[in-house]
Amino acid sequence: MGSNNHKKRETKHSHLIQGTLPIIYVIIWILDTQIFSFSNILDSFIPFIARLVIFIILLSLALVLMKLSLDALFEGMEPSDTLIVKGILDRVRNPMYLGILLIYVSFIFLSISLICVALFIVVVLIYNKIVNFEENILEELFGDDYLTYKRRVRKWIPKLF
Repeated sequence: MGSNNHKKRETKHSHLIQGTLPIIYVIIWILDTQIFSFSNILDSFIPFIARLVIFIILLSLALVLMKLSLDALFEGMEPSDTLIVKGILDRVRNPMYLGILLIYVSFIFLSISLICVALFIVVVLIYNKIVNFEENILEELFGDDYLTYKRRVRKWIPKLF
């Protein structure tokens, strides 16, 4: 399968969107938490050490999900011609995107920025749109196999057992 088919599996400008969102988010996070302190009024209610521990746990979980996703999806240089349902993909359909979203959440816990919570909702909506687009393509490519997989494995929340 050539790289042209790989591009057809992604939303238009997907990489630009996914590269720009974290930059915007971090800029707003820094402005809100470090410079202007617009919306981090809840910081005083949760001790910093507790927020730091939650941040580290969520960030670690995000990195593990992303690594497991990379291991399952990118064994070769090109996307697979077969539906991959092994490893972490047997537990959740979008572990890479879930890991990315957990990174956003980890920063929210670090500062409890209400502006970043609102921005996170927008980010989730954007990622959900990207996932829906990609899943429609996977349905076209893999048909009933993907529909069966979709019924068995959740989109965002991993099944633990």
